[in-house]
Amino acid sequence: MTTNMHVKTQSSEGKARISLSGRFDFNSHRLFRDAYEEVLASGDATEIEVDMGAVDYLDSSALGMLLLLREKSLEANKALALSNCRGVVQQILDVANFGKLFTIR
Repeated sequence: MTTNMHVKTQSSEGKARISLSGRFDFNSHRLFRDAYEEVLASGDATEIEVDMGAVDYLDSSALGMLLLLREKSLEANKALALSNCRGVVQQILDVANFGKLFTIR
């Protein structure tokens, strides 16, 4: 099965942004992991932002992937924020209490 998610990364002035669009589910785990590992490996970024403005669906495996990124960000001493969460994505994050674990803006 193929994934409908697209990932774009960009970095500037110590901030890295991982922009996601489409369905964020188990089928996109490799794509997401490759993107955040690239960001973590480049030493210049001190803050990582996951822009979820164009995500129209996420499942429990996506929540797990975000938790894994949180763990790796903490180990690498990088700040992490989720941005542009809205609609069903925001509801799922609220139900999962992600506001206690992540900066959400």
